[in-house]
Amino acid sequence: ASIANQTFSMINSVQITEKNAEPEITLLTYLRRSLGLTGTKLGCAEGGCGACTVMVSKYHPHQNRIIHHAVNACLAPLCSLHHCAVTTVDGIGSVASKLHPVQERIAKAHGSQCGFCTPGIVMSMYALLRNNPRPSMHDIQEAFQGNLCRCTGYRPILEGYRTFTKDGGCCGGKGQTNGCCMTNGHIQEHVNDSTTLQAQKLYDQSEFMPLDPTQEIIFPPELMVLSKQPQRELRFVGERVLWIQPYSLKELLELKATYPNAKLVVGNTEVGIEMKFKNLLYPVILAPAYIPELNIIQHTQDGKRVIYLKGCFCLSMLFDGLKQILFVTVKKLPAHQTEVFEAVLEQLRWFAGQQIRNVAVCFVSLPEVKNSFIEVNGLENDWEKRVLEMDEKFFPGYRKTILKSEEILLSIEIPYTRKYFSAFKQSPRKEDDIAIVTCGMNVLFKEKSNIVQSIRISYGGMAPVTVLATATCNRQWNEELLEQACTSLAEEMSLSPSAPGGMVTYRRTLTISLFYKFFLTVQHKLALDLRMEVFNTVFSTLTQSRVCKILLSSKIKAVPPGHNNDDVVGHPIMHLSALKHATGEAIYCDDIPCYENELHLALVTSIKAQALIKSIDTSDAMAVPGVVAFISAKDIPGSNLTGPVVYDETVFADDKVTCVGHIVGAIVADTQAHAQRAAKDVKISYEELQPVIVTIQDAIANKSFYQPVRSIERGDVAQGFKDSDHILHGKMHIGGQEQFYLETNCTLAVPRGEDGEMELFVSTQSASKTQALVAKALGVPANRVVCRVKRMGGGFGGKESRSTILSTVVAVAAHTVKRPVRCMLDRDEDMLVTGGRHPFFGHYKVGYMNNGRVMALDVTFYSNAGNSLDLSLSVSRALFHMDNSYNIPNIHGTGYMCKTNLPSNSAFRGFGGPQGMMIAESWMSDVALSCGLPAEEVRRMNMYKEGDFTPFNQRLDQFTIDRCWEECMQLSDFNKRKEAVEQYNRSEKFLDIKLINTIESLCSLNAQAGALVHVYSDGSVLLTHGGTEMGQGLHTKMVQVASKTLGIPCSKIHITETSTNTVPNTSPTAASASSDLNGMAIYNACQTLLQRLQPYKDKNPKGCWEDWVTAYFDRVNLSANGFYKTPDLGYDFDTNSGRPFNYFSYGVAVSEVEIDCLTGSHKNLHTSIVMDVGKSLNPALDIGQVEGGFMQGLGLFTLEELRYSPDGYLYTRGPGMYKIPSFGDIPIELKVSLLRDTPNEKAIFSSKAVGEPPLFLAASVFYAIKDAIIAARAESGLTGPFRLDSPATPERIRNACEDKFTKLCPPADPGTFTPWAVQV
Repeated sequence: ASIANQTFSMINSVQITEKNAEPEITLLTYLRRSLGLTGTKLGCAEGGCGACTVMVSKYHPHQNRIIHHAVNACLAPLCSLHHCAVTTVDGIGSVASKLHPVQERIAKAHGSQCGFCTPGIVMSMYALLRNNPRPSMHDIQEAFQGNLCRCTGYRPILEGYRTFTKDGGCCGGKGQTNGCCMTNGHIQEHVNDSTTLQAQKLYDQSEFMPLDPTQEIIFPPELMVLSKQPQRELRFVGERVLWIQPYSLKELLELKATYPNAKLVVGNTEVGIEMKFKNLLYPVILAPAYIPELNIIQHTQDGKRVIYLKGCFCLSMLFDGLKQILFVTVKKLPAHQTEVFEAVLEQLRWFAGQQIRNVAVCFVSLPEVKNSFIEVNGLENDWEKRVLEMDEKFFPGYRKTILKSEEILLSIEIPYTRKYFSAFKQSPRKEDDIAIVTCGMNVLFKEKSNIVQSIRISYGGMAPVTVLATATCNRQWNEELLEQACTSLAEEMSLSPSAPGGMVTYRRTLTISLFYKFFLTVQHKLALDLRMEVFNTVFSTLTQSRVCKILLSSKIKAVPPGHNNDDVVGHPIMHLSALKHATGEAIYCDDIPCYENELHLALVTSIKAQALIKSIDTSDAMAVPGVVAFISAKDIPGSNLTGPVVYDETVFADDKVTCVGHIVGAIVADTQAHAQRAAKDVKISYEELQPVIVTIQDAIANKSFYQPVRSIERGDVAQGFKDSDHILHGKMHIGGQEQFYLETNCTLAVPRGEDGEMELFVSTQSASKTQALVAKALGVPANRVVCRVKRMGGGFGGKESRSTILSTVVAVAAHTVKRPVRCMLDRDEDMLVTGGRHPFFGHYKVGYMNNGRVMALDVTFYSNAGNSLDLSLSVSRALFHMDNSYNIPNIHGTGYMCKTNLPSNSAFRGFGGPQGMMIAESWMSDVALSCGLPAEEVRRMNMYKEGDFTPFNQRLDQFTIDRCWEECMQLSDFNKRKEAVEQYNRSEKFLDIKLINTIESLCSLNAQAGALVHVYSDGSVLLTHGGTEMGQGLHTKMVQVASKTLGIPCSKIHITETSTNTVPNTSPTAASASSDLNGMAIYNACQTLLQRLQPYKDKNPKGCWEDWVTAYFDRVNLSANGFYKTPDLGYDFDTNSGRPFNYFSYGVAVSEVEIDCLTGSHKNLHTSIVMDVGKSLNPALDIGQVEGGFMQGLGLFTLEELRYSPDGYLYTRGPGMYKIPSFGDIPIELKVSLLRDTPNEKAIFSSKAVGEPPLFLAASVFYAIKDAIIAARAESGLTGPFRLDSPATPERIRNACEDKFTKLCPPADPGTFTPWAVQV
């Protein structure tokens, strides 16, 4: 047969022919670098975030239909797209021409903040609508399982796209007395299916363009014609890899015989990850996706086996096929015979995200279906087939099967269930997560009895291979069997305390807990079948999952009544870049077109936490094609010392490394792939040093602290303890958190060729600090370096100081090679080198009265600062929050910054405040529990009042937390909800509710800002200020401020970027203060302009703006600088005097959760939030910040866990292992209200900062979980305070719910083993 060597495809209806395509090039790289289609973004490079989602359409001749799939472009090989049509976000609509309704609705519903994830979400929704123009909300939630967003909190995205659904768009005129909900002034929301609330709209649905499926881009007819013709084998020879795409089973078997070690690739979801992140090389790849014989799903009629799966069937098609067979073909079968298929469907729902399921194939992804049969085919013995049972021998080792190297998997046969079957999966996050433990269980009884004939139990996650537990038969299915089985499982399912993956006690407990669930399920079904009595009455709660319908925001208080419509301040104006976000036209740092002679950079980092560098061998690296240079400390023309506050870091490690991920050097090459490949070939020899200090406990033991040690004290603490009725002690550890901005750190450095000038395009929150540190490294004055920031794809504090570690390296490289150099870190690199939120450890001593009144507190904080000081002094702000909202008359707090061998931790939304308040709520919770009083009563009793003084002696003015409290009680219907919870817990012990309040102080180290306003002769206004746009809507608010001040429409005002050559010496965009500072600076500049124009307005009072700016012809300066500094700020720790904060923000939240005591999983049922943001500049943006901050806090306190080895190596380096909240984690019912009539005279137009304060309100979820655990522990006779560290992961929840199962799996004694991971 003839062989072809070129791909033919269509991208956005444009014909693309690629001859000799490189097998290692992904579709994403090709789109961005070869075609310049930068709307599709790189977020993780492992298919875990969805930012790169595109739609791939292809015609299947054997199915005679066109299939549209959302796929991850970062994984899809270019070679795999032969005869496919690819549609990207750039191809469905644009701001300049016409938006697609999918793009319009996410933008106008305020579902885009930083916008980096938006193109991927748009394309997931677009692909869904191409397949199903009237989806349900369930369909939408499933479509988004593979998409992540770090900014919005997901609610506005779902709410905007609900308008496409058959049950969520329009009320049909039935829901309101004054007409259709799409045209009147309200949106109808249903709460608990019984009451309705009127929510003031943040957008007008009647403005949305209708979706017309007939107007979509058709599948190219020429591709359909080509797909129907006889196909030729495709063969592509790359630098390192040979890609072969056969079109018949015979060709595939011949190739497998020729290349027995070749990898079979369909979706590249596994091999692509191994080659990129594990540095593995597979020289030959066979792509069997287009072989007709391997794309069939059918069922047999022999009464034994129903499902017959061919080997290349992708999981989403398997899912659809199984549903079709279940609901149509085998619906007449008894339910027990189809239980296995139901279980497969349920497990597929939670396997990866939709984009992965659309390309991953079943022979890779269904190894847990026991009693199934594998049909394999080989070239030996004249195409002999053999059938293998998937039993305990099928997996001889980790990721190994008993298939011979020349064999291929032809099909999988799944048998009918013989009676009772269940499958379980437990993972940290429900959606798109890798299992901690999985299991499949099947039991067969003797006819018409409860005597066990045979039982099979298999577990994944308990060994390198799937393990089968042995079981005793000929026993009755009763409590005696349960007791024996649990004891047997505890002995049999043992794990080394050092087992990879950690969580040993939890995993062992899960094996028993999941069997107990299975036992109860079978017991219940036996009772129905044999009409026996069920001895256990908690079956329903323990075994059945609840189908959750998200109610979204049932009440949003936004624009106050009577607001002047001409006044843009206070109106929910859409983010000015939202439409560009949705079309992919918004330009981020890496979207800037490549310069003609541009090079790419990859970092070379340390693999040791504490060591001397003995030698660096770059010979292999320099031999990689395209490599230009290796850059290290010797290439720095200026100073190697760097750091945001003190110069205790180096641009490149010179003779010593102090953490894993310490930057030692960099490779510069012609492409990113060559640079990264060469960087892995650099060989560094080390001399390891001791001690290696990783954890806070290590630092305490070695007295490894940065100075100064800070403390705050008020009152007489010793006397306070003497006067107290009771004293309790407690401890709490709060884990760190990765910022996980969707756009990783990126810098493009362009040397200008004269006088040492250099231009930097950087994704940073601190343009001036970047300018200063780059100038220092280059040995030039700051005026030779210009730093420009268009926008960031998220920041959250992570790009305030740590972005400079990359910018300085790239600038030095560009200076050395005298060419533009670009580097955008991959997700794993970014997470490795940049650090995150500081882990905290606190221990406290609390004195309190019988009625719960706290009299004295002594608390000590330890923060894990890492290997440099960075901004850890600012994170000591935790001391200012050690009281949260509670007036403690006698209080003392001390804060230590631990010096460890981890990458330096840095700023992250809250700057230590959430950690300090979290520990405050821990001791408050302990006090309430010890007193036996309702926690909300004890909190309210201890709360501050107007005019009280804080421990740092600042008076509380305009104190609104009491109002927030009352409104939140009403908004959540707290008393009724609490009564229902108590009733529920009396019968089923799972539920709890918690009310948490927060007082957040706002400050900035450099509380000053500048602005520059140009008015052009045509009346248009160019606005520049010192703040950077990272999704928080700062530019939008600043345009609103200028619009109100100048009295002109927002459409006349434009902001291009933030740059150091327009506004110098800017403060970092951080600490939630940017609207306050820059807004006042803009107001100052605009007032100057108005004063200059006043004579012209007086002369022509009926004129318009364009008339007045003719002052230019009278030589009036129409350009003005503005400046603002926050007055009277300053604090002295030695005297405990001064005014550290300008004002305070307040908020209250109520959350209700349900926990599963057997697995540790929890569901967020309800959250109500009332937030004081003063007079909101933009309610839509502020509500977005409240919801986004809350969800980020939800991750911090319940989900996100950074896991380090004892040697300081970070395991969790991407979305595969590090889980941020997803669409499915938002509360089923969410209510947000902005407090009315609370003007703040200390900020621009009476507003308040809103970025950081809402994050801590997610602690209400954590403490609701803790209260639910208390109810569960009471069932086991356990009472009183107990320690629950943050985050409240399923592991911690399950281990805290101590019962007879946990007692069967005691943890190993500390010090007797080396753990896989440590709590840093």
